[in-house]
Amino acid sequence: MGGKITYFFLAIVLVLVFGVVALEGVLLLMTGEPAAMGMGAVAFVLPCIGAWFLWHNTRFARDAHRLARALEAEGGLPADEPARTPGGRIDRDSADEVFARRQAETEDAPGDWRTWFRLAVAYHDARDTPRARKAMQRAIALHDDKPVPAA
Repeated sequence: MGGKITYFFLAIVLVLVFGVVALEGVLLLMTGEPAAMGMGAVAFVLPCIGAWFLWHNTRFARDAHRLARALEAEGGLPADEPARTPGGRIDRDSADEVFARRQAETEDAPGDWRTWFRLAVAYHDARDTPRARKAMQRAIALHDDKPVPAA
């Protein structure tokens, strides 16, 4: 729950910053000077791009959490399998071993969102965030019967 509160708080702060930047953009546009107007236009566009990015990140996190709840209800949520160091970090060799099993499981059932979800967790444990995100996007698409992103 603490992660959700932190995310919500930071999202609110980010939206406030977007508002300040957009307001500065409007003020720059009103100066009438060409250079200031150009900077004002850019300052007005940046919050739009940031808001789009924030929306997509929030939607991704919400959908991944929805899948985790569904998998937990089925009893298929992956256990915390990788061994940990005394400091609490995941042991790299152990994470690679779990990843190999999850990858084989996914290759056996490529159309099952559950295997892609577990593969995404294994990628995350192996510290490969970009591939973890792509695997989770594929799991979300399979779960929602949407077109699957290209591999």
